[in-house]
Amino acid sequence: MTAAAPSAPQATLLLLVRHGETPTTGTVLPGRAPGLHLSDQGRAQAKRVAERLAGLPVDVIYSSPLERTRESAEPTAACTGLEVKENAGLIECDFGEWTGAALAELAGLPQWQTVQHSPSAFRFPNGESFAQMKAAVAHALGTHLDHLQRIVISPGSVSVISYVEGQAPVVLMVNATLEPLSGLRES
Repeated sequence: MTAAAPSAPQATLLLLVRHGETPTTGTVLPGRAPGLHLSDQGRAQAKRVAERLAGLPVDVIYSSPLERTRESAEPTAACTGLEVKENAGLIECDFGEWTGAALAELAGLPQWQTVQHSPSAFRFPNGESFAQMKAAVAHALGTHLDHLQRIVISPGSVSVISYVEGQAPVVLMVNATLEPLSGLRES
């Protein structure tokens, strides 16, 4: 009689989808500003994400309460038949007084250099510090907050982290914008 081989621990795949482009992407620091919706390009990006997820079993869809994130999740919800569950813990960093400010103006401030090179030492005026916000990809990579700016997460991109109980997370994909995601199914 032979004993059955132990089964591999079950992995949980966390797919992090950045919201699609808005009319102000790349020009202002939107933060938690309400009323910012996806642009036509952003809606197309959200639709492409849903198409790329085809064939991948999705158990739940979460979104922050911001309009642009809910709108980004809606095509995937429609394709999967799942409802979008709002989770305030997924909301954008609170940029405080910098919310809605033009990036070109912020880049001229001395504090901007701290944001770019030593974010762990920075707190947005009347807002959050980088240490208070969730940087899931950086955390899973074991990256110090001061290296956060080295990780690019583009609008409409997907990053994937595999979690197995008792093991360090494994980052399977970062900032993916084109390739199908169906290959992530367990074999």
